Amino acid sequence: MKAIVLAAGYATRLYPLTLDRPKALLEVGGRPMLDRVLERVLAIGDVVVVAGDNLFGSDISDFGRVAREQQAPLLAVRDVGDLGEMSKYNQVQTDDDGRVTFFEEKPVRATTTLMGVALYFYPRQALPLVRQYLVEGNNPDQPGRLVEWLYPRTPVYTWRVPGDWYDIGSAETLEHANAVFSASE
Repeated sequence: MKAIVLAAGYATRLYPLTLDRPKALLEVGGRPMLDRVLERVLAIGDVVVVAGDNLFGSDISDFGRVAREQQAPLLAVRDVGDLGEMSKYNQVQTDDDGRVTFFEEKPVRATTTLMGVALYFYPRQALPLVRQYLVEGNNPDQPGRLVEWLYPRTPVYTWRVPGDWYDIGSAETLEHANAVFSASE
């Protein structure tokens, strides 16, 4: 099993907490976020990419099952329910089979509230396209940009995240997740 955990960045919205500690090592419910991320991801199997600041409140092992069945790139998605929030994320549109038909990173005028979560599956046959993306000089720092580039070239499917999901990007979301996870321990 191979997992790539995205844990770089400056986390400036969480200063001063992240001045001398990586965001993924901040504690939520008495444990580093990274522990919680790995706990969920390691149950999946196969090759996955996940952001170290995304916490899942429920079991996400079904993501691995769907990824193995599809044998195509797979993107976890969630409906945030508020168009006003979409400029912080990305917007995703799909067909009836869950195949991505449109993807836009950080939309100025979103038309949907379905967004991609930083949890991706890339099967072996898609890796040459990932290499091409990088060789062409595309943005290697925002993983959603790869999906935006990839979906017109090969089928990319979606999987809906069950239960709660926490994107730790501010002191408020960190505090909220900490309270939730502390109460569940």
